[in-house]
Amino acid sequence: MGFSNARGGTEAILAAERLVRRSGEEAGSDRLGLAQLIERMGLAVDRVMGEGGLWSPELAARALRQAEGDVMEAAQLLRAHRSSIPRLAYSEVASTDELRVIRRISSAFRNPPGRQLLGRTTDYVGRLLDLMPEDADEADEAPPARHNGHGHGHGHGHEHVEDEPVTTEDQDLQHPPRLIGLLREMDMVVERRTDGEDPEPFDITRAPARPGAPRSAVLAALARAETGALVNLWYAYTFSTVKHGHEIPGEVRHGWLPVKVAHPVTGRPVTVTEIRVTEVETIDDLDRPEEDRSRLDLGYGLCFGHNERKAIAMAGLDLLVHRDGGRTELEQRVLITLDGIEACGFLEHLKLPHYVDFRSLLDRKRAVRGTSADGGPR
Repeated sequence: MGFSNARGGTEAILAAERLVRRSGEEAGSDRLGLAQLIERMGLAVDRVMGEGGLWSPELAARALRQAEGDVMEAAQLLRAHRSSIPRLAYSEVASTDELRVIRRISSAFRNPPGRQLLGRTTDYVGRLLDLMPEDADEADEAPPARHNGHGHGHGHGHEHVEDEPVTTEDQDLQHPPRLIGLLREMDMVVERRTDGEDPEPFDITRAPARPGAPRSAVLAALARAETGALVNLWYAYTFSTVKHGHEIPGEVRHGWLPVKVAHPVTGRPVTVTEIRVTEVETIDDLDRPEEDRSRLDLGYGLCFGHNERKAIAMAGLDLLVHRDGGRTELEQRVLITLDGIEACGFLEHLKLPHYVDFRSLLDRKRAVRGTSADGGPR
């Protein structure tokens, strides 16, 4: 729907679009290259891929540039593009046991199996705005130091600089044992699956997910959710009157996950690419009368790129939805209201003409006034 009464009609709309393009073309600075955006604005590019539901750093960077830095608009551009791409094949089920870890921390264990691996992070430094001169030579900055056996706020740590030679120790650190295995050995975790069942994942891109949907649908909706909305919902329910305390991230991992497809001739799985993902397993106490109070429950989160904030909140909401059991509207909010693109679509449509709706509203109000003036009901 366009602004039919705007001066110039279609011509004005096209001119408005040209103004957007011209502001970029006539800018005094150089145009941002895709490589610059991927390397310098990597976290924003990762968010676009996660909320757009497509792993393609180049396309996400292109969308972010076209949207002038608006992450939500960029995600919408990417998702619209994805919807036009034919599905050529389905990948094999990926096991995160194969994750090549570049960052791995645990808030629950001081010395987890495989040790802590800090990787790239500013979690342990103050939030100070960098006011160094723009012409400062970045090459003069000291390279990041390599730490062994210390550095994590909760205990031992290790940081690997990616341009250094990879040692056998580093290779072992990149594939640490999973903490869930340790908890299972301790018989401390409840098992949600029975008889080793592994149901087919629910494809939310092909069918709408509604309350009562399987866990895979909830996780898929959380993975594509707008990060801010997801964190807000998790925070609101975590500190509600019906919940006491908070979960503890047992393991936060970021790394490269191989993607495999079946070879068209041999039928054997073949690795076609690697994608970066963030994975979180978070631990919660079971303290309700109907629950097994001798054990713990685990929530799970997995999303594209490096987005620990989203993955941690996602794992927390996975736990909250499961423990809620449909008693409140939480599952409905997760499945329906967290999609930022859908929410923004509704919001953006408010800027389009609503002349008839508003005229009808005015007529109803005038009718109410007329009835009141005649001494009728108000």
